[in-house]
Amino acid sequence: MPRKKKEETEEETEDKKESKLSQEDFEKKVLELSETGLTAEKIGEKLRREGVHSAEFSKKISKILGGKYVSPDLKNIEVKLTKLQEHFKKNKGDKRAMRDKERVAAKLRRLKIYLSK
Repeated sequence: MPRKKKEETEEETEDKKESKLSQEDFEKKVLELSETGLTAEKIGEKLRREGVHSAEFSKKISKILGGKYVSPDLKNIEVKLTKLQEHFKKNKGDKRAMRDKERVAAKLRRLKIYLSK
């Protein structure tokens, strides 16, 4: 037996229209979140929790950020390298930290070359 569709009242359709963001509002929201220091992936997660899906809009989050976009891999490796450098300054005799610092620096260099292409 086919179900009858529930007719929506005017109030319900207005609520749905209000919950949708325009393209401009979406871009403003993404830029606001990027200023708080979130990566593109974290911005997407935060927006999804709020019920906004980036797939509904014409631009990707990374394209909206443009020059501000930083690869999360690159950011994580840079943070790791700075922590190792700080540790090595305090502990000059730590041979393992010296080796890790060189290894992570090389990894960062390779990733920058890869991302520049």
